[in-house]
Amino acid sequence: MNRALALAAQAAALGEVPVGAVVVIDGQEVGAGFNKPISSCDPTAHAEICALRQAATYLNNYRLSGATLYVTLEPCTMCVGAIIHSRISRVVYGATEPKAGAVESARRTFDEPHLNWRVETRGGLLAEPCSRIISDFFSHRRELRRQLAKTE
Repeated sequence: MNRALALAAQAAALGEVPVGAVVVIDGQEVGAGFNKPISSCDPTAHAEICALRQAATYLNNYRLSGATLYVTLEPCTMCVGAIIHSRISRVVYGATEPKAGAVESARRTFDEPHLNWRVETRGGLLAEPCSRIISDFFSHRRELRRQLAKTE
């Protein structure tokens, strides 16, 4: 998760929402990514999707069974869908996402009975620093907006 936090910091440096993700198989990192939908002009470029793409390319296989995805923020519905299609075995995330989290917060997508793949999940790993990096990012953006409003 520390590696995912470092990737989240890279996203923040680019002005992207700071989320980082790492795919690990047998203790080896095979994919990593951070949020970059703005800088890449790609609405699907969430940290999880970027990490899954890199892992699939590295392994030359779109199926990633046996892999664990570490991500700093609870995945959204789109990312949960990609996790299921890629056959990730386990997802470990840091902070919950009350508005769009699709693991436990806004919905429980992995628990839907019609899905053909089951994913083990664990939330709350390094939850405080994972939550803080996002909170600090948005606090900083709000402060910048306040300062801009004062100068207008």
